[in-house]
Amino acid sequence: MSVGPAPHAPVASGPSAGGTARPPRAVLLLIAAGIALAALNLRTAITSVGPVLDEVTAGLGMTAVGAGLLTTLPVLCFALFGGLTPLLARRLGEHHLLVCALTAVTVGLAARAVAPEPWAFLALSAVALSGGAVGNVILPALVKQHFPERVGLMTTVYTTALALGTTIAAAATVPLEQSTGEWRAALGAYALFGVAAAVPWLLVLRHGPGRGDPAQALGFRQVLSTGLGWQSVLYFGTQSSIAYIMFGWYAQMLRDQGMDAQTAGLALSYLTLLGIPMSLLLPTLLTRLDDQRPFVAVFAVAYMAGLAGLWTAPLSGVWVWTTLVGIGMGTFVFALTSFALRTRTGAGTAALSASSQSLGYLMGGAGPFLFGLLHEGSGGWHAPLLLVVFLVVVNLAVGMLLGRPRYLEDVLATRGLTPGASRGGR
Repeated sequence: MSVGPAPHAPVASGPSAGGTARPPRAVLLLIAAGIALAALNLRTAITSVGPVLDEVTAGLGMTAVGAGLLTTLPVLCFALFGGLTPLLARRLGEHHLLVCALTAVTVGLAARAVAPEPWAFLALSAVALSGGAVGNVILPALVKQHFPERVGLMTTVYTTALALGTTIAAAATVPLEQSTGEWRAALGAYALFGVAAAVPWLLVLRHGPGRGDPAQALGFRQVLSTGLGWQSVLYFGTQSSIAYIMFGWYAQMLRDQGMDAQTAGLALSYLTLLGIPMSLLLPTLLTRLDDQRPFVAVFAVAYMAGLAGLWTAPLSGVWVWTTLVGIGMGTFVFALTSFALRTRTGAGTAALSASSQSLGYLMGGAGPFLFGLLHEGSGGWHAPLLLVVFLVVVNLAVGMLLGRPRYLEDVLATRGLTPGASRGGR
């Protein structure tokens, strides 16, 4: 059965919850293309730096503290600017805000490529990351607004585009650096993605919803006054922690077990590439069911099987373990899809997305740090793997609650906290 609103609470037919007429088909096609192109830009500022981090730090004379700050900036920016997105959307309108976000990505990426000093590179990286943070939150809301009957299809579009952009930036930066002989040109090239993404949004600006009605707004306090809101935060946070741990430590863990650096890097690349088929398949499957708990269980079982293999025989079945962990990381796709599945309106989607991502990314940033501390303290990998097992168990527990068929607006209505009601919470 497909997920959708109950007959007594229809979703608005237009791009906003206010009942605006649906845009013409040609405009909707431009919006769909714009969503895909915008998603390509959400991670390029992050994954393009890692492959040439040594060259960047040497070229700028950046200290170890500066390099550490550079790798921490993404979660800080995602938390801060993601949390501000609903407020900015109400002031500017969703389409205008996304154009501003893409402008920030483009300017930040282009300008940091010519930054002469470490502080300027860090500041301009924050500008680019702020645009990505806004896109993280606003794209699920735009999908809900413009394609309420095609949430699964359009979530597939933007999550797959996000995975592609992440992979392209990680894989193409070194070849670009080698072909041009300059890391600055390699990093600056990704600003072209932002230019391309802004074009369809500029063309449809006049068809977009205006500034949001404050009376229809949902805030953090309302979302976090509900169990559903906290379940979403914890689910997003735990899956983010696991993902950051794997992306940051997986290759090193395999190398410490005796794998050569090239093969370990290939295993990590394979793990990240698995995000593409997961993004292609999962959203449509998730939206065909009212209850997503079977998927939550499958992700947890795959994670546990992969972790058990890494615990007992990390190298003998490394590709099997990597595949299982990659299936488990389908939790990211469910986390993003759940913002639309657990809400009835674009305002609800934006509020749930902002709350979950702003707090969840802070949790995600803490994961690799704790993992590293446990590795250093124990001198091995079993203790840090136990941390991952704990995160999987928490993820499963809250996921079994989040996967139930409920809607944020309905929960708030039963407590007298619908949009326009008092913001005081109960």
